[in-house]
Amino acid sequence: MGLITVIAATVAAWILGAIWYGALAKPWMAAAKVPVGEDGKPEGGQSPMLFVFGFVMQLLVAGMMRHVFALSGIASPGMGLLAGIGVGLFFITPWIALNNAYAMRPPKLTLIDGGYATLACSVMGLVLTLI
Repeated sequence: MGLITVIAATVAAWILGAIWYGALAKPWMAAAKVPVGEDGKPEGGQSPMLFVFGFVMQLLVAGMMRHVFALSGIASPGMGLLAGIGVGLFFITPWIALNNAYAMRPPKLTLIDGGYATLACSVMGLVLTLI
């Protein structure tokens, strides 16, 4: 049951990412300084392996969140949601901010990526405690 829950949480967060970055594609590409063609899409296209890699990385996050939740006794949806918000807002987003600051990236990139990290971890936490 644990593996199914982790996969479900990952799928939910991954779908949220498709929606999030679909809606914020242009500001994200501008902030990340991604070169775009005349059609507004990234030059050279995107490899499907990027999406597979993203899924696997989120799978690792969901798996570790499940482990921490089990050790901490987090079992209710409300606590899962709150813990997920905490992971995204206080673990992942500061790390993104640190990396972006050293790379001299604009704060807007941190807001977009950190916002997604917080929402995705929130959804993961909720799903991990619902199933």
